[in-house]
Amino acid sequence: MANDLSAVLSAVGPRLRELRRRSGTTLAGLSEITGIPISTLSRLESGHRKPSLELLLPLAKMYQVPLDELIDAPVTGDPRVFLRPIARHGMTIIPLTRKPGGLQAFKHILHAGRDDREPDLRSHEGYHWLYVLNGRLRLMLGDQDLVLVAGEVAEFDTHLPHWFGNADARSVEFLTILGPQGERFHVRARYRRR
Repeated sequence: MANDLSAVLSAVGPRLRELRRRSGTTLAGLSEITGIPISTLSRLESGHRKPSLELLLPLAKMYQVPLDELIDAPVTGDPRVFLRPIARHGMTIIPLTRKPGGLQAFKHILHAGRDDREPDLRSHEGYHWLYVLNGRLRLMLGDQDLVLVAGEVAEFDTHLPHWFGNADARSVEFLTILGPQGERFHVRARYRRR
């Protein structure tokens, strides 16, 4: 057991160095972002310092990787991902990503005959990309009122007031990817048509 632990810990340094190089970050830049001294980072990467939770947590956050991936913990348990759909207001939203921060992906199903109220355009932090799988999607984006069909893509800064719904009485399915802060959905402003 002790040998297994030593092997896991000794592999952390090279993994940290590779993540830093892939991100294009220098030791000085990483130190500035994480608050960890350059000498400590250098010793971690070279294996001359044992990694501690206090050091690994800010690094995992910086590289946007789960802690177990950072230390290459052995896979345990059932590998299947069980998605929990969210159903509300005649719509089903299925989260497709589980990684905190970074890009978040969802599948949306707006059911046929959905009771759409008057469009309520909203804005929030982030960037939005969507792809229509089936049906016709009505997208209101600022002053534009668009209908997207299967295979069409739209992308926009979510600071621009927006709303989407069924373009007709049939269901519509689409995928969305939200940029780094889009998953928060904080309403910053409401847009009212005159």
